[in-house]
Amino acid sequence: MKTKKSAASKSATAPERGKVMNGAEILVECLEREGVDVIFAYPGGCSMPIHQALTKTKKIRTILPRHEQGGIFAAEGYARVTGRVGVCMATSGPGATNLVTGIADAFMDSIPLVAITGQVPQEMIGRGAFQETDVFGMTLPMVKHSYLVWDINELPRIVKEAFYIAGSGRPGPVLIDIPKNIQNQTTQPIFPKTINLRGYKPERKADDVALNEIIGMLKTAKAPMIYCGGGVISGSASKELLEFAERTQVPVATTLMGIGCFPESHPLSLKWLGMHGTVYANNAVNEADLLLAIGVRFDDRVTGKVEKFCEHGTIVHIDIDNSEINKNKSVRLPILSDIKYALSRLNKLLDQAGYKRTAKNFNRHPAWYKQINEWKAKHPLSFKDTDDVIQPQHVIRLLCEMTKGEAIITTGVGQHQMWAGQFYNFDKPRTFITSAGLGSMGFGYPSAMGAKVGAPHKQVVDIDGDGSFLMNVQELATAHIEGIAAKAIILNNQHLGMVVQWEDRFHGGNRGHTFLGDPKDLERVYPNYVDIAKGFGVPCERVLHKKDLPAAMKRMLDSKEAYLLDVMVPFTEHVLPMIPAGKTYKDIITE
Repeated sequence: MKTKKSAASKSATAPERGKVMNGAEILVECLEREGVDVIFAYPGGCSMPIHQALTKTKKIRTILPRHEQGGIFAAEGYARVTGRVGVCMATSGPGATNLVTGIADAFMDSIPLVAITGQVPQEMIGRGAFQETDVFGMTLPMVKHSYLVWDINELPRIVKEAFYIAGSGRPGPVLIDIPKNIQNQTTQPIFPKTINLRGYKPERKADDVALNEIIGMLKTAKAPMIYCGGGVISGSASKELLEFAERTQVPVATTLMGIGCFPESHPLSLKWLGMHGTVYANNAVNEADLLLAIGVRFDDRVTGKVEKFCEHGTIVHIDIDNSEINKNKSVRLPILSDIKYALSRLNKLLDQAGYKRTAKNFNRHPAWYKQINEWKAKHPLSFKDTDDVIQPQHVIRLLCEMTKGEAIITTGVGQHQMWAGQFYNFDKPRTFITSAGLGSMGFGYPSAMGAKVGAPHKQVVDIDGDGSFLMNVQELATAHIEGIAAKAIILNNQHLGMVVQWEDRFHGGNRGHTFLGDPKDLERVYPNYVDIAKGFGVPCERVLHKKDLPAAMKRMLDSKEAYLLDVMVPFTEHVLPMIPAGKTYKDIITE
């Protein structure tokens, strides 16, 4: 019996020899074996063989973006919603360089992504050939790993490793650069079923000694806080976080990337902290005597002046990436671990220690709750609504009401991004899709397309600004042609609103090239998104008055196809609260 089991096990892990294929066909076969169901790919001279091979597969949908950046942002949106590895492809030279921003974006936000690029033939590499760029070298600082395929027989192993690396541990982008001659060569490939990467150990588990130390700290803490981020979402640990918070009765503040990892409707939620986070979240985190930092990186938009961040509190940091431990902020207790495992184990240890779970009637830290509630009462998220002029915050609040908070929201980058985080309530992970670390304008609509492809039965709405939307407006064509019913609301103030806000606050209102309208005709809305969308075959309407907004929004939400809502809002509105860069929570601006 032992021999039979051993033989069966060996058979299950043994490499599989395929039929004779060219490199492009091998790549497609590898993608199929990894369970890829969609690739966002723009063809060119050095990727044509792969596109030819893609025409023959019935398992993979190839979506043609209208710009490579739109394609990689769409792959990100797909990955962020599904938790699976997103896949995109471009040709050599400018095609590859157009992916660079998206690769950097995925790296900053820890998104699992495999970017495939065509490359000039091997014999021409390094000779300045037409459309040659060293994308391998160019992207080295912004990938988890990268490959330049030099041997066709290595291709199956490389692809399998790439997907494993991208999706394991702390997720991130992996680049595969494939010379054209490799794509055209033929061989009988061997497909591995196992992976053995020496030195790469992504599975890390906290030991009970460290976890019990946390419980000891909790027993004596009078003002504890949980500060959690995108690592909770990528680690699929939202349920475990909820149980941990309810067992310990510790309030929770998230980062921008962490929005949705803890239900914002929960009584322990303080929403999110940082530059434009809530006053009460910033106050609570900074005045906590015990700060449990989970799946975060202490970035500058959260900490402000980092040496003053939670200056007097004891900090525990749980993260799967050792490089983040003590990088930006020195902590008392660093714990290197898979977050899902750490929280699951903590919950078991808490149960053994008598910490019962409750969803209401929290009473473990009454004085602390009282203080937080006083901050909430004094500094709620609010805005001055008007009878006719449409305030951007009102648009988002109405969208939340009409969708019952159940839509997937993507954003561009700017004021609208912050308002979306403030005034749409998120109770589930993978429902707020935004470029947080890199802050890539143009991210909103392409990522909405990818999100809609990944979650076709969900309502997906991009909340965008006119400046950000215009950077990838061409993807309306992709949405129309591919039948992707991603919606978009443009909060159109004719300006680069966030830069205008900084001009108003720190430069005496002097305008440094932030007006996006037509200076020769200030009364005209420019550009005309209704006409632009019509040219792409996408329904669009402009809303000028508050009374017209609900009906227009309903038409957008009811649409079975892509839809654009151009909503005119004032450029004078500022995102508040605001902590100026490099300052502390005590310097927060509230009016």
